[in-house]
Amino acid sequence: VQLQASGGGLVQTGGSLNLSCAASGFTFDDNAMGWFRQAPGKEREFVAGINWSGSLSNYADSVKGRFTISRAYAGNTVYLQMNNLKSEDTAVYYCAKFLRAFSATSAAEVRSWGQGTLVTVSS
Repeated sequence: VQLQASGGGLVQTGGSLNLSCAASGFTFDDNAMGWFRQAPGKEREFVAGINWSGSLSNYADSVKGRFTISRAYAGNTVYLQMNNLKSEDTAVYYCAKFLRAFSATSAAEVRSWGQGTLVTVSS
């Protein structure tokens, strides 16, 4: 299993970024996918998840209305569109493959992790 995340960078408060996660080595529509993040000195936390078919998604309260998760079966890619970014969104963002077909919010439900991509939001 490989999860290759990209798209991080430096952006000003209120700006946008679109993260991508290219997945390979497994049957893409067998599992839910998600994004977690870890800020310096903090624990890794759930950001967003999407079920196997792309029909259901869930979000952390802190990002609802600002972030959108999606998945494309042509290319086996998961996206995280992040709008109206805030300084508290600064973190390393990790792509995740869940154990099951439906999304969860716990890191304990993740089978595989990507390598992470750094998002820095400056004021």
